[in-house]
Amino acid sequence: MTPVGTPLGDFIRAKRDATPPEAVGLPRGARRRVPGLRRSELAALAGISVEYLVRIEQGRDRNPSPPVVNMIADALRLDATERWHLRQLAKAGASTCVAVLSDVEVEVRPTLRAVIDQLEPGVALVTNRLGDVLAHTSGFELLAGPSGLLDPPAPNLTRFVFTDERARELFPDWDAVADERVIELTLGPATERVERFIAEMEEAAGDEFTSRVRLYDVPRRGVQRWRHPDAGDLRFEREVLEVGPPGAQQLVVLVPADDATADAFDQLRRDAAGGLRAVG
Repeated sequence: MTPVGTPLGDFIRAKRDATPPEAVGLPRGARRRVPGLRRSELAALAGISVEYLVRIEQGRDRNPSPPVVNMIADALRLDATERWHLRQLAKAGASTCVAVLSDVEVEVRPTLRAVIDQLEPGVALVTNRLGDVLAHTSGFELLAGPSGLLDPPAPNLTRFVFTDERARELFPDWDAVADERVIELTLGPATERVERFIAEMEEAAGDEFTSRVRLYDVPRRGVQRWRHPDAGDLRFEREVLEVGPPGAQQLVVLVPADDATADAFDQLRRDAAGGLRAVG
């Protein structure tokens, strides 16, 4: 039986295949059958055995130690973003708390709700890697409400991005947002709920979703653009804080990236306070 891969093993294999020998100081040589590194080459560079690397790539070892993960990252010359992603995949594969994570993915602790209250009137939300919007500030409602994102009883950012045509208007850089939403699905244990959600999205969104499921070019979390019907184009920096068990929930805070965004959002708040526009 062919071993079933894991996001960690798939990522390492894809980066190995995409790394030319000369990029890591090895001669290309003649008669190479692969464009990237051979397993033996990566194993030697990382200081591990070929057999161990095979087990990791094939998903038969889901819990490599942090030093091994760092040595593989060094050998592949991963940048800071790719290193972070590799570590997150390793943490996700090591988690055995599947049942517990499934329970806490949709429950927001009272203390975390208190933190959200303290962030008023800023723009912040609590989400999980599926994209469920579990709690948010009034500022986030001002930003996202007019698009319809928050209309469903259980709003979900990933589902909105891939199945609601208004998402492409809300996010001028839609492709980057879609890439991020799919990559989040790999950053945690493969709970039954995650597997059901992926199957649902493959059915609902088709190739736009499935073509991203094996995304190995890790998206960079740069400035995120939103297009508001009243305030126009807005630009936000994001701080993303992991909350609770690994891969369970995130606290996301959006901070205006420039004075124009800060001024436009302040005007939105004044208009809302003055009753000039009702937010659904």
